[in-house]
Amino acid sequence: MRLILLGPPGAGKGTQATVLSETLKIPHISTGDIFRANIKGGTPLGLLAKSYIDSGKLVPDDVTIDIVANRLSDEDCASGFIMDGFPRTIPQAQMFDEMLGKLDRKVEAVINIIADDSIIIKRLSGRRMCSCGKTYHIANNPPKVEGKCDVCNSSLYIRDDDKEETIKERLKIYHEQTSPLVDYYQKKGLILNFDGTKPIEVTTREILDSLNNK
Repeated sequence: MRLILLGPPGAGKGTQATVLSETLKIPHISTGDIFRANIKGGTPLGLLAKSYIDSGKLVPDDVTIDIVANRLSDEDCASGFIMDGFPRTIPQAQMFDEMLGKLDRKVEAVINIIADDSIIIKRLSGRRMCSCGKTYHIANNPPKVEGKCDVCNSSLYIRDDDKEETIKERLKIYHEQTSPLVDYYQKKGLILNFDGTKPIEVTTREILDSLNNK
Protein backbone atom coordinates (compact mmCIF):
# COMPACT_ATOMS: atom_id res chain seq x y z
CA MET A 1 0.00 0.00 0.00
CA ARG A 2 1.07 3.59 -0.61
CA LEU A 3 0.30 5.56 2.54
CA ILE A 4 0.88 9.02 3.99
CA LEU A 5 0.94 9.74 7.73
CA LEU A 6 -0.37 13.09 8.93
CA GLY A 7 -0.71 14.52 12.41
CA PRO A 8 0.87 17.11 14.68
CA PRO A 9 4.26 16.55 16.34
CA GLY A 10 3.81 14.28 19.34
CA ALA A 11 0.63 12.63 18.06
CA GLY A 12 2.37 9.26 17.70
CA LYS A 13 3.09 9.13 13.96
CA GLY A 14 6.57 7.69 14.34
CA THR A 15 5.40 4.91 16.65
CA GLN A 16 2.54 3.93 14.34
CA ALA A 17 4.79 4.13 11.28
CA THR A 18 7.22 1.63 12.80
CA VAL A 19 4.48 -0.87 13.70
CA LEU A 20 2.65 -0.49 10.37
CA SER A 21 5.88 -0.86 8.42
CA GLU A 22 6.62 -4.17 10.14
CA THR A 23 3.04 -5.44 9.80
CA LEU A 24 2.45 -4.41 6.18
CA LYS A 25 6.01 -5.21 5.05
CA ILE A 26 6.52 -1.81 3.43
CA PRO A 27 9.24 0.75 4.24
CA HIS A 28 8.70 3.67 6.60
CA ILE A 29 10.11 6.66 4.73
CA SER A 30 11.05 9.75 6.72
CA THR A 31 12.27 12.71 4.70
CA GLY A 32 14.69 13.55 7.51
CA ASP A 33 16.25 10.10 7.19
CA ILE A 34 16.46 10.41 3.39
CA PHE A 35 18.17 13.80 3.62
CA ARG A 36 20.70 12.53 6.16
CA ALA A 37 21.43 9.40 4.09
CA ASN A 38 22.01 11.43 0.92
CA ILE A 39 24.16 13.99 2.70
CA LYS A 40 26.21 11.28 4.45
CA GLY A 41 26.58 9.39 1.16
CA GLY A 42 27.72 12.51 -0.66
CA THR A 43 25.19 12.05 -3.47
CA PRO A 44 24.67 14.99 -5.87
CA LEU A 45 21.18 15.57 -4.42
CA GLY A 46 22.55 15.30 -0.89
CA LEU A 47 25.29 17.85 -1.57
CA LEU A 48 22.73 20.18 -3.14
CA ALA A 49 20.42 19.84 -0.12
CA LYS A 50 23.39 20.38 2.23
CA SER A 51 24.28 23.64 0.50
CA TYR A 52 20.85 25.03 1.39
CA ILE A 53 20.86 23.63 4.93
CA ASP A 54 24.36 24.97 5.66
CA SER A 55 23.31 28.46 4.55
CA GLY A 56 20.26 28.33 6.83
CA LYS A 57 17.76 28.08 3.98
CA LEU A 58 14.90 25.64 3.45
CA VAL A 59 15.57 22.96 0.87
CA PRO A 60 13.46 23.90 -2.21
CA ASP A 61 10.47 21.68 -2.99
CA ASP A 62 11.89 20.56 -6.33
CA VAL A 63 15.07 19.27 -4.65
CA THR A 64 13.03 17.55 -1.93
CA ILE A 65 10.74 15.86 -4.47
CA ASP A 66 13.78 14.63 -6.43
CA ILE A 67 15.23 13.08 -3.28
CA VAL A 68 11.88 11.45 -2.47
CA ALA A 69 11.51 10.16 -6.06
CA ASN A 70 15.00 8.69 -5.88
CA ARG A 71 14.11 6.85 -2.65
CA LEU A 72 10.84 5.51 -4.08
CA SER A 73 12.73 4.01 -7.02
CA ASP A 74 14.42 1.56 -4.62
CA GLU A 75 13.31 -2.06 -4.84
CA ASP A 76 11.84 -2.17 -1.32
CA CYS A 77 9.20 0.39 -2.35
CA ALA A 78 7.77 -1.81 -5.10
CA SER A 79 4.93 -3.00 -2.85
CA GLY A 80 4.28 0.39 -1.28
CA PHE A 81 5.54 2.79 1.37
CA ILE A 82 4.58 4.87 4.40
CA MET A 83 5.53 8.54 3.96
CA ASP A 84 6.21 10.32 7.25
CA GLY A 85 7.05 14.03 7.24
CA PHE A 86 6.27 14.55 3.57
CA PRO A 87 4.39 16.22 2.06
CA ARG A 88 4.22 19.12 4.50
CA THR A 89 2.46 21.70 2.33
CA ILE A 90 -0.18 21.81 -0.43
CA PRO A 91 2.42 22.59 -3.16
CA GLN A 92 4.48 19.59 -2.03
CA ALA A 93 1.38 17.38 -2.10
CA GLN A 94 0.58 18.52 -5.64
CA MET A 95 4.16 17.84 -6.78
CA PHE A 96 4.06 14.44 -5.06
CA ASP A 97 0.82 13.51 -6.85
CA GLU A 98 2.34 14.57 -10.17
CA MET A 99 5.52 12.58 -9.50
CA LEU A 100 3.56 9.44 -8.58
CA GLY A 101 1.35 9.90 -11.63
CA LYS A 102 4.40 9.71 -13.89
CA LEU A 103 5.20 6.37 -12.24
CA ASP A 104 1.58 5.24 -12.75
CA ARG A 105 1.10 5.16 -8.98
CA LYS A 106 -1.10 7.04 -6.53
CA VAL A 107 -1.56 7.49 -2.81
CA GLU A 108 -4.10 4.93 -1.54
CA ALA A 109 -4.82 6.30 1.93
CA VAL A 110 -3.82 9.13 4.25
CA ILE A 111 -3.71 8.22 7.94
CA ASN A 112 -4.49 11.31 10.01
CA ILE A 113 -3.69 10.95 13.70
CA ILE A 114 -5.52 13.53 15.81
CA ALA A 115 -4.63 14.91 19.25
CA ASP A 116 -5.45 18.22 20.92
CA ASP A 117 -2.60 20.70 21.37
CA SER A 118 -3.03 20.63 25.16
CA ILE A 119 -2.50 16.86 25.25
CA ILE A 120 0.55 17.06 22.97
CA ILE A 121 2.13 19.81 25.06
CA LYS A 122 1.61 17.76 28.23
CA ARG A 123 2.91 14.59 26.53
CA LEU A 124 6.08 16.12 25.06
CA SER A 125 6.99 18.59 27.80
CA GLY A 126 6.90 15.77 30.34
CA ARG A 127 9.73 13.86 28.69
CA ARG A 128 13.07 13.70 30.45
CA MET A 129 16.30 12.38 28.97
CA CYS A 130 19.52 10.95 30.37
CA SER A 131 22.93 11.08 28.73
CA CYS A 132 23.01 7.26 28.92
CA GLY A 133 20.05 7.09 26.52
CA LYS A 134 17.34 6.21 29.02
CA THR A 135 14.06 8.12 28.53
CA TYR A 136 11.46 9.00 31.17
CA HIS A 137 8.17 10.83 31.46
CA ILE A 138 7.25 12.66 34.64
CA ALA A 139 3.67 11.31 34.52
CA ASN A 140 3.76 8.06 32.55
CA ASN A 141 7.23 6.71 33.32
CA PRO A 142 8.83 8.71 36.15
CA PRO A 143 12.29 7.92 37.56
CA LYS A 144 12.45 6.44 41.06
CA VAL A 145 14.20 9.58 42.28
CA GLU A 146 12.96 12.84 40.81
CA GLY A 147 15.44 14.30 38.32
CA LYS A 148 17.82 11.32 38.51
CA CYS A 149 18.32 8.37 36.15
CA ASP A 150 17.46 4.94 37.57
CA VAL A 151 20.33 3.36 35.63
CA CYS A 152 23.32 5.67 36.11
CA ASN A 153 22.06 8.26 38.63
CA SER A 154 22.94 11.12 36.24
CA SER A 155 20.81 14.27 36.23
CA LEU A 156 17.97 14.21 33.72
CA TYR A 157 17.44 17.00 31.23
CA ILE A 158 14.78 18.35 28.86
CA ARG A 159 15.58 18.35 25.15
CA ASP A 160 15.19 21.72 23.42
CA ASP A 161 12.47 20.15 21.23
CA ASP A 162 10.54 19.20 24.38
CA LYS A 163 10.50 22.67 25.94
CA GLU A 164 6.98 24.07 26.06
CA GLU A 165 7.73 27.19 24.04
CA THR A 166 9.37 25.08 21.32
CA ILE A 167 6.43 22.66 21.22
CA LYS A 168 3.96 25.54 20.85
CA GLU A 169 5.99 26.95 17.95
CA ARG A 170 6.13 23.54 16.23
CA LEU A 171 2.36 23.18 16.63
CA LYS A 172 1.83 26.69 15.24
CA ILE A 173 3.86 25.83 12.13
CA TYR A 174 1.97 22.55 11.76
CA HIS A 175 -1.43 24.24 11.87
CA GLU A 176 -0.36 26.92 9.42
CA GLN A 177 1.47 24.77 6.86
CA THR A 178 0.55 21.11 7.23
CA SER A 179 -3.00 20.83 8.60
CA PRO A 180 -4.46 22.23 5.31
CA LEU A 181 -3.35 18.92 3.78
CA VAL A 182 -6.23 17.26 5.64
CA ASP A 183 -8.71 19.20 3.51
CA TYR A 184 -6.65 18.54 0.38
CA TYR A 185 -6.73 14.77 0.84
CA GLN A 186 -10.29 14.80 2.25
CA LYS A 187 -11.51 16.12 -1.11
CA LYS A 188 -9.78 13.15 -2.74
CA GLY A 189 -11.56 10.75 -0.37
CA LEU A 190 -8.29 9.49 1.10
CA ILE A 191 -8.40 10.67 4.72
CA LEU A 192 -8.77 8.14 7.55
CA ASN A 193 -8.98 9.81 10.99
CA PHE A 194 -7.73 8.21 14.21
CA ASP A 195 -7.56 9.28 17.85
CA GLY A 196 -3.91 9.64 18.86
CA THR A 197 -4.77 9.66 22.57
CA LYS A 198 -5.85 6.02 22.64
CA PRO A 199 -3.41 3.23 23.61
CA ILE A 200 -0.91 2.55 20.82
CA GLU A 201 -2.11 -0.99 20.13
CA VAL A 202 -5.75 0.15 19.90
CA THR A 203 -4.92 2.83 17.34
CA THR A 204 -2.82 0.35 15.35
CA ARG A 205 -5.68 -2.13 15.25
CA GLU A 206 -8.14 0.55 14.13
CA ILE A 207 -5.76 1.68 11.37
CA LEU A 208 -5.25 -1.85 10.06
CA ASP A 209 -8.99 -2.57 10.16
CA SER A 210 -9.69 0.60 8.17
CA LEU A 211 -7.02 -0.23 5.59
CA ASN A 212 -8.40 -3.75 5.18
CA ASN A 213 -11.85 -2.28 4.49
CA LYS A 214 -10.71 0.18 1.84
